[in-house]
Amino acid sequence: MKQERYNNASYWQIGFFSLNNAATNLYLALMGYVSYYANSIAGFGVVLISVLLTALNVFDAVTDPAIGFLLDKTKGRFGKFRPFMLTGNLIMATSAILLYHTTHRIPHCLRTPYFIIVYGLFIIGYTFQTVVAKSGQSILTDNPRQRPISTYFDSLYVMAAYGGTALFVGNYLVPKYGGFTNETLFLEYVFWVTSLSLVCTLLAMAGIAAKDAPGKLPPQAAHQNILIRDYWEIIRNNKPIRMLIIAACTDKFAATVYAHTTVVVMLYGILMDDYGISGLIGVITAVPTLFVVSAGIRVAQKMGQKKSLVLFTALGIFFQTVMAFVLMQDNICTVSFTPGKINAITIWFVGTYVLLNGCKSITNNMVVPMIADCSDYERCRSGKFVPGLMGALFSFVDKVFAALGTGFVGIVMFVMGYNRRLPQIGDDVTPALKWTTLFLYCGVPILGWICSLISMRYYALDKKTMQEITQKLHNNSGKRKKGI
Repeated sequence: MKQERYNNASYWQIGFFSLNNAATNLYLALMGYVSYYANSIAGFGVVLISVLLTALNVFDAVTDPAIGFLLDKTKGRFGKFRPFMLTGNLIMATSAILLYHTTHRIPHCLRTPYFIIVYGLFIIGYTFQTVVAKSGQSILTDNPRQRPISTYFDSLYVMAAYGGTALFVGNYLVPKYGGFTNETLFLEYVFWVTSLSLVCTLLAMAGIAAKDAPGKLPPQAAHQNILIRDYWEIIRNNKPIRMLIIAACTDKFAATVYAHTTVVVMLYGILMDDYGISGLIGVITAVPTLFVVSAGIRVAQKMGQKKSLVLFTALGIFFQTVMAFVLMQDNICTVSFTPGKINAITIWFVGTYVLLNGCKSITNNMVVPMIADCSDYERCRSGKFVPGLMGALFSFVDKVFAALGTGFVGIVMFVMGYNRRLPQIGDDVTPALKWTTLFLYCGVPILGWICSLISMRYYALDKKTMQEITQKLHNNSGKRKKGI
C-alpha cells in the first residue's frame, strides 16, 4: 500500500492532541484523593464515601452514550471535537473548585446532596472531554505505523500526570500541610490541576484543529443521519469493539484497584513505610519506562496493535508475579533512594517496577488507537462514521468497571474493619494489611490481564486486516470524490 494513500498526521499534531488525555488524567488523579477529602475534611464515613463514589461512577458511565450520540450529530463551524474538549474542561474546573472549596462549609444535613450534585457536574464535564480522547484518533490519522505513536505520548503524559501529582502530593503538599487532614492541601492542589489541565486542553485543540474542520472529516460525516436505533445494530454487528471492550474493562477494573489512593497509601505509606517513594518512583523510573513503551510501539508498528497488546499483557502478568515476590520480602521497608542507603531490595524493586510499569502503560494506552481501528471497521462494514459511539460505548463499560473497582476497594476496607477511617500513613503493618495490599496491588491485575488475553483471541483486527480495511476506505472515498 502506498504511503500517500494514508491520512497522515505530523508528530506534533499527535503529541499535542494526546495532551487532551493528559488534561483529563490530571483531574482523574485529583479525584483519586476525593475519598480522603470527603472523609477527613467533609466528615463522610468510609462506607458512605464508597457507596457515593460507586454510584456516581455508574452515573458517569450512563452519560457516555448520550454525549457520544451528541458528538456524532455535531456538524458545527468550530469542528466536531474541539467544542466538546473546551466545554468539558471548563465544567470540570468549575465543579472541582466548588467541590473542594465549599463542600465542608455546607450545613451537614445538606452536605451529601450537595456533594452528589457538584460531583455529578464534574462527571458531565469529564465525559465531554474523554469521549473526544477515545474518538478523535479516527480523524487524526489512519496510518497503521502512526496510530501506535499516540500510545507513546499517552503513556508519557499519563506518567507525568500521575507521577507528577504523586510527587507533588507526597513530597511537597503532605510535608507542607501535615497530611490529608488539612483542607489547604486540597485547595492548592485544585489550583494547579485546573491551571495545567486548561493549558493541556488548549494545546490539544491546536493539535487536532487542521483535521477537525468542515470538509476535512470523512464524507459520511456530512451526509449521514444517525438515529438512536442505529446504535443497537452497530453494537450487535461490530464484534471487534465488543472484544476490545471486554479486554479493556477488565484491565480498567484492575487499574482502578491497584492505583486507588487507599491502596497506594497501604503500599508505600504503611507496607514500605515511606509514602514519599510513591512520588519519587515515577520520576526515577520515567525514562527507562519510556524505553519499554517505545519497544511496545515498535512491536505494534511491525506486527500490529493486537499482537503488541497480547505480548505485553502476557509480560505484565509475569512481571506482576515477580513484583508480588519482591513485596513479600521482610526487608521491603528498607527500600530507599537516599545515596549510601540503596540496597539490593531497592534495585530489585525498581527494576521490576520499570518493566511492570512499562507493560501497564502499553496495555492501558494501546486500546485508545485500537478504538479508531474499530471505528474504521464500522465505516467499512456499514458505511457509518460514528467515532462518538465507539468512544462512548468504550467509555461506558470502562467507567462501569472503574466504578466497580472503586466499590470493590471500599468493600475490602470494610471487611478489614476500616469503617470510620481509611488506612493512614504510618499505621502498623499487620498480616491482614500486608496480604490485602498484595492482593489488591498484585493479585487483581493478574486476574484482569488473564481475562484480557482470553478476549483478544476473538479480536479480528490484526495488522493485515487493518491494511485491507484502510485500502478499501480510501478507494471508496476516491470514488465519491469523482462522483461515482
